[in-house]
Amino acid sequence: MEAPFILHMLSPLRHVSPFDVNMALDAGFNCVVPYISVEEREVKGLVQDAIFSRGPKGVKRTCIFIGGKNAILALDMLEEARHAMVPPFVVSVFADPAGSFTTAAAMVACVEKTLKSKLDMSLEKRRIAVFGATGVVGFSAAVISAQEGAQVTLVGYDGTKRVKDLAGNAKSRFDVELAFADGSSDKLKADAIRDAEIVLCAAAAGVQVLSTAQLKNAAALRVAADVNAVPPAGVEGLGVQANGDALPGTSAVGIGALAIGNIKYKVESGLFKKMIEAPKALYLDFRDAFALAREIIG
Repeated sequence: MEAPFILHMLSPLRHVSPFDVNMALDAGFNCVVPYISVEEREVKGLVQDAIFSRGPKGVKRTCIFIGGKNAILALDMLEEARHAMVPPFVVSVFADPAGSFTTAAAMVACVEKTLKSKLDMSLEKRRIAVFGATGVVGFSAAVISAQEGAQVTLVGYDGTKRVKDLAGNAKSRFDVELAFADGSSDKLKADAIRDAEIVLCAAAAGVQVLSTAQLKNAAALRVAADVNAVPPAGVEGLGVQANGDALPGTSAVGIGALAIGNIKYKVESGLFKKMIEAPKALYLDFRDAFALAREIIG
């Protein structure tokens, strides 16, 4: 009998995500084992415990998942896992903290598809304002967009300090330029989107970030996307099922949380399946998620 496919889930938090557990099992893993409150320095030991126990053949049916709620920490833990490998004891590792990498990838891919199909535009040189930029989804979406040549501004709901720091982190780590702006008041938010062609809203669930009145002043706006499925919408008037539908009170179109979530679900499931099926070890992060999201959308 063949050895089971085992997924070891590492999280720096007090729990792993039930969503990710369900997704992994539905994608084909036979067993999912959670490890909580994992520190970065502990990753090497856990990974080597996992790989050395199954032999060169069994190790091919072993994988690692990195969770949590911090994009940079998840990437650092992924690198720790990569460096812990001792050939031929090598396994695939997938980082998706709080589902942020797959959600961000789906959001940007949906925007890219809408730009192409409705406006014959690409992401390159598009002016993008990102709200909820200090969160994992917003930051990841900003980096993906910038890597595609967009001019991205991180908008900070509590001022510029944190978004400025994140912009610096993005430059040093991913070699992308991100601008930053203060979005701590209604007037400042309106100023931040005045010249934006695209708005990405990844703020906290159930919080309206942008009103119709503010959107009316964004004369260049073409697409608004929102990952918030809990009323009220992050972007007023943007329905959760919108998928390139007209955004009321503007000349733009909107992409809602369920349209994005449908692609996110397929991307996460697809990356889990890639780990199971891969003949060689994979190391998967938001860039791989974006590539798959593009492939799924077509």
